[in-house]
Amino acid sequence: MTGLPPPPPLLLLLLLGMLSHCSAGPLPHENPDNMRLAERYLNRLYGLPAGLKGRKGSLDAFQDKIKEMQEFFQLQVTGNLDENTLDLMRQPRCGVPDVGEYNHFPRKLKWQTHNITFRIVNYTPDLQKADVDRAIRKALNVWADVTPLTFKKMSQGIADIMISFGSKEHGDYNPFDGPNGLLAHAYPPGPGIGGDTHFDEDELWTKDSNAYNLYIVAAHELGHALGMSHSSDPGALMYPIYAYGTGYPLAEDDIEGIQDLYGPNPDHKKVKPKPDAPEKCDPDLSFDAVTELRGETIIFKDRFYWRIHPQYVEPEQTLIKSTWPSLPKKVDAAYENPEKDLVFIFSGIKMWALNGYTLLDGYPKYIHKLGMPKSIRKIDAAVHIGDTGKTLFFTEEQYWSFDEASGSMDKGYPRSIETDFPGMSDEVDAAAYHYGYLYFFHDNIRYEYSYNSRKVIRILRANSILNC
Repeated sequence: MTGLPPPPPLLLLLLLGMLSHCSAGPLPHENPDNMRLAERYLNRLYGLPAGLKGRKGSLDAFQDKIKEMQEFFQLQVTGNLDENTLDLMRQPRCGVPDVGEYNHFPRKLKWQTHNITFRIVNYTPDLQKADVDRAIRKALNVWADVTPLTFKKMSQGIADIMISFGSKEHGDYNPFDGPNGLLAHAYPPGPGIGGDTHFDEDELWTKDSNAYNLYIVAAHELGHALGMSHSSDPGALMYPIYAYGTGYPLAEDDIEGIQDLYGPNPDHKKVKPKPDAPEKCDPDLSFDAVTELRGETIIFKDRFYWRIHPQYVEPEQTLIKSTWPSLPKKVDAAYENPEKDLVFIFSGIKMWALNGYTLLDGYPKYIHKLGMPKSIRKIDAAVHIGDTGKTLFFTEEQYWSFDEASGSMDKGYPRSIETDFPGMSDEVDAAAYHYGYLYFFHDNIRYEYSYNSRKVIRILRANSILNC
């Protein structure tokens, strides 16, 4: 990050030298920029004491804070500054700490009235004034929908929640860090600065999926202003990492937390929370789709996907919408054609194409352009067989064979899954192909199938692919 003071040289040498002897193997700590990033991040968000230079146990303190962060984000807890940990440190996020009294609010800090006032002190030039007003009101209504709280706007004077935009040091001795990084912060309920909500003016604020959506960030920050802490559920609004999404933003974890403070909406307003993020080691876990993407494995489940990178120890879980805002919330099937360097994603009767992580123009297209009859309304699974140049599409109890070279369906299809793949179930949720073996996923089971021998070799848990 720019404008940050370098760490004390002695501390940097101590950390570099001692971390290099950790037993987990070579780490990316040799880069001084990584060390500066980690020290700044842990100091601001995890309470790493400043000025560790020359202190006994400084390495232990540093590693303990890394472990706290890894545990919160459900990474492998090693205490090492590995790539997964650094990757999270680089992501844009809320500036409220993840640990400590400020975050956990052990005394259940909350407003003592249900009628809360707010005032927008100034406006960002990035948006029209009416767009800012609309985003803030919409963000407050997210919380009003599930509680007895009401919010009244003030045009002057001191309100319970004072909302403002500012950059760097902006008057609360809690400076922002320039573009990206920390996007905003808010203070828990209380007198004075309590409830105040600040947005970094160095960010580009938008009302869509470009840059940073003000409504999404405001809904999160105003949760803090009402007394909410951060959630470790990646699907929750109160998860600290920014992720753009559409639809109702609250997960069950958010609703339980705010209603613990203020109770439910007395009008019994019905809201349908977002589903919780799937747990990768849930023994009943099933998958929606699996594909390769330039050497990585991408596994789709509900609104999320896991990214398995050969150099990362732990799979990385992310909202689909945070990476591809224009994709649907749920993916039915996906496959990679490495010869064309394309990944195709299917949802309902439509399909999209990716080159790397970039969506191609001209999509979505209808799946019937592949040669399927219009009676087919969705594809359950898809897999490319590189050895033959064929792509198999699975629909209920049948499958189709598509010739990538000619761009047409092979004659004689569809055929029976059960007949042509003995030992398999008659339905497939997802499929992958590696070195002569097909991997079929159905419910919580993964079948390892020899493509040449035409038989099931092994039966595994579906989530064994996620190191479970």
